[in-house]
Amino acid sequence: MRIDIISAVPALLKSPLNHSIVGRARDNGHVDIHIHDLRDYTEDKHLKIDDYPYGGGAGMVLTPQPIFSCIESLKGDREYDEIIFTAPSGKQFEQKDANRLSVSSNLIILCGHYKGVDQRVIDELITAEYSIGDYVLSGGELPAMVMTDAITRLIPGVLGDAESALSDSFQSDLIEGPVYTRPSSFRGKDVPDVLTSGDHKKIEQWRHDQSLKQTKERRPDLYKKFDKNN
Repeated sequence: MRIDIISAVPALLKSPLNHSIVGRARDNGHVDIHIHDLRDYTEDKHLKIDDYPYGGGAGMVLTPQPIFSCIESLKGDREYDEIIFTAPSGKQFEQKDANRLSVSSNLIILCGHYKGVDQRVIDELITAEYSIGDYVLSGGELPAMVMTDAITRLIPGVLGDAESALSDSFQSDLIEGPVYTRPSSFRGKDVPDVLTSGDHKKIEQWRHDQSLKQTKERRPDLYKKFDKNN
């Protein structure tokens, strides 16, 4: 898979995408991530990529020319499954979206910045808009990194244990229950007996029950969704 990320502040993206699971996936050739600086595509002699909004108001708006030039250049070399814009007005990004996008061949993610982007960019180029939550961020770089991480870890071969991704929280509209590791007893607190019983059927049932309980207590909205679908 190839992911092209377009940003007004590309330096924000470089380090986080070079480490941990995403960094290893890049090193191993599972994902090819390219970061593009919008200023490399502007025709303005002062390298401006933003301007005041028509009609007045606070904030600045990313101008269409460098975005069109960048995306058209990329599309001239390959076809893209989706051209995504990170924006507060977008659909909230969920696990099912990561699942769907993880089987793509090529993706573009345009990071919002300042007050937003010229609407003509959205009308003519963007195929999907996503938000990662109902709060304000300084730009779309953080959502782009979150989405890239969520998508990349689902690509076959990226995780050492493929089952790990399939059993993650949210894959079945449930969050994971408690997990334990060594030592079996720590400061008077013991690991539940069922987990050391060796009875895999009982362990699986315990984990499912704990997942249901934890989702119902902590995320009643998810539990309602799960209950409706089951």
